[in-house]
Amino acid sequence: MLNHRTDYPAGVPCWIDSAQPDPQAATRFYGELFGWEFEDRVPAGAPAQYFIAALDGGVVGAIGSERDDSPPTPAWSTYIAVDSADETADRVRRAGGSVITEPFDVFDAGRTAVFSDPQGAVFSVWQPGQRKGAEVVNAPGSWNWSNLNTRDPEGARDFYAAVFGWEPSDVSFGEHTATMWRRPGYADALEQLDPGIRERHAEGGAPEGFSDAIGWMLEMNGDELSDEVPAHWAVTFAVDGTDEAAARAAELGGTVVVAPFDTGPTRVAVVRDPQGATFSISTYAPST
Repeated sequence: MLNHRTDYPAGVPCWIDSAQPDPQAATRFYGELFGWEFEDRVPAGAPAQYFIAALDGGVVGAIGSERDDSPPTPAWSTYIAVDSADETADRVRRAGGSVITEPFDVFDAGRTAVFSDPQGAVFSVWQPGQRKGAEVVNAPGSWNWSNLNTRDPEGARDFYAAVFGWEPSDVSFGEHTATMWRRPGYADALEQLDPGIRERHAEGGAPEGFSDAIGWMLEMNGDELSDEVPAHWAVTFAVDGTDEAAARAAELGGTVVVAPFDTGPTRVAVVRDPQGATFSISTYAPST
């Protein structure tokens, strides 16, 4: 059995979902790829569907119908836990971001809103009610990371610090450098859930501050593809074997956008699902 998360401190990504033109077809793809089981939480006869995905008895995310605020191309959305969606909306405006969808209640599950940062990267927030967030994370077949891809790293540092209190740390992986987002104090919450996690991170060679890490920022530059793609948040799922999972995704009708490659201690590939939502898959492989 996997350790199930029960809550998330404010400022920590806590939930993911994807709005799809055909949500039932999407559940078949992701169910076969990651072993998810689904339950539609929308009452029968409603005009939309929202399938909650579970792995090993714990919720991992959701797939729903397209909404008025859905992106033109299907995508995976990242939600960040907050104490108040309304107060966060005020901070987003003051920091130069935009409010795409004003805060609203999702029955008794929680309160949410959709924003974009000054570069146009879209993200959501989640003020928890009955639903706290994903219960299974970082295990094979579940959500692992959410990463910001941007052309303005300095502007992003200022914006997310003002909105969520995040602190950036630059980490070198050979020839490449990425910026690790840290939410100070997060490691304390993780220690309560998983005692000894700081020590294990240190023994595994993790960079300083890694136990407070909540995601990464990657600069978009140096190739024609990045010039065509807007700034965005992207999700990564953990898998047992990146090469095998990429091949399986292709068999199920997906597209391998970036073939498996090694970066630091992980092996990563980028995949597009049959309806157009792009995501990464990753295997932790320190021997490489």
